[in-house]
Amino acid sequence: MIRSVVIVGGGTAGWMSATYLKAAFGDRVDVTLVESDRVSSIGVGEATFSTVRHFFDYLGLDERDWMPHCAASYKLAIRFENWRKAGDHFYHPFERLRTSDGFTLADWWLAEGDRDVPFDQACFVTPALCEAQRSPRMLDGSLFAQGLDGSLGRSTLEEQRAQFPYAYHFDAGLLAQFLSRYGTERGVRHVIDDVVDVQADERGWITQVMTREHGALAGDLFIDCTGFRGLLINQKLAEPFVSFQDVLPNNRAVALRVPQPDQAERGMNPYTTATAMDAGWIWTIPLFGRNGTGYVYSDEFCSPEEAERTLRAFAAPGQDDLEANHIRMRIGRNERSWVNNCVAIGLSSAFVEPLESTGIFFIQHGIEQLVKHFPDENWDPQLAADYNSRVSHVLDGVKEFLVLHYAAATRDDTPYWKEAKIRRQPDGLAEKLQLASSHLLDEHTIYPHYHGFEQYSWITMLLGLGHEPAAARPALAHIDPARARAELAAVQTDARRLVQALPSCREYLSSIH
Repeated sequence: MIRSVVIVGGGTAGWMSATYLKAAFGDRVDVTLVESDRVSSIGVGEATFSTVRHFFDYLGLDERDWMPHCAASYKLAIRFENWRKAGDHFYHPFERLRTSDGFTLADWWLAEGDRDVPFDQACFVTPALCEAQRSPRMLDGSLFAQGLDGSLGRSTLEEQRAQFPYAYHFDAGLLAQFLSRYGTERGVRHVIDDVVDVQADERGWITQVMTREHGALAGDLFIDCTGFRGLLINQKLAEPFVSFQDVLPNNRAVALRVPQPDQAERGMNPYTTATAMDAGWIWTIPLFGRNGTGYVYSDEFCSPEEAERTLRAFAAPGQDDLEANHIRMRIGRNERSWVNNCVAIGLSSAFVEPLESTGIFFIQHGIEQLVKHFPDENWDPQLAADYNSRVSHVLDGVKEFLVLHYAAATRDDTPYWKEAKIRRQPDGLAEKLQLASSHLLDEHTIYPHYHGFEQYSWITMLLGLGHEPAAARPALAHIDPARARAELAAVQTDARRLVQALPSCREYLSSIH
């Protein structure tokens, strides 16, 4: 039996891993987490997928238990600004497309829709809620989509059948602190110390990590949560890293924490914003009391000094006292995230730019799959092989989806955006883009393995970025459009009704914070 797990590194990855393992196995597996108080975490991952609720439900946590401790807020969508042209925007919501007569409303919008109404506003309810800064919950705590509410129990990402209508923004450092308290109260051994050496046997299997003050920490299974350093997986076990920079060149970021003292008056946006800039894009994440913001860019087209000036002028003019956090990003994935008795989770496993808020998702997927593939003393190699295959598929699928954002965007006004149109693409993406010029993609023509994004996300990004089919599907000319027109009208009716009924995001969050 595998009875002891040692997690090296804290932060969001370390504490999500520790608490999930404890929730899964209880006292049957000893969990030790060692972290240095001299190594700060990146702490940029402040936006999530809607599927993150599976993690909290698995731990038995209601959102009202943890949100007030983490400056948390709601995320109904990502708003993409200036990706087609200056002044243009569209939403990528947590909302599946409705259908009529076997075709999505996106198909019907191409055939019947009012082109004065943008695709996202015509086919989804969520954009209207975002524009009106609405909460997804009533003041009594009930969800506007009542059939989707309630605990998921002990379920995982891939088991989500219905699309939940929101995700979260939170302060990653505060979440790690909350999970640290939660985990230690439930038996996680917490060691605050510096790891000075990693020791392995003649086979290359890790036997123990040596700490400065607590000596040796031995274990059966080791989880590397040491961030971009990859202390165990890369430095000790020498696992090769597969770079994605040939197709995703953004390799740096600069971040600011911007106080919002007038948030009560101005309200809170219930969405992440991704604003296209000359050499990359800026994220804006509204938290309760402040905004997290940062400029993601390629150092081939922009210097760190120029990036910081651009970010300050955009997000915090006149607030020169705010400390800027400059980050070098390692873009790509390990060839294998599970090697011998070591599993890398979080930044030590893989990372891509946070354009679609995938950082927390990768952590959650990694720890869920580790529980599903947890070994015994025989260390069946097929368990590790299947784990590595699933992790690789997720990363490669997300890579393809992110490259689509740049390849399909019609913006081409700077050297950075011009280069995006001729840059190499992952195998298969060019074929998908060509297909999407004929008709909308579906579940059979998007990336074929689980990667966190459904067909509606691919369709939304392609249409929002300006990559439209030349014409609607010919079959629609032979179908009575009355039902589709009624469904498109129902979207607008539902949107107006919810905007009237729901409180503002700031008002609801004030009631629980």
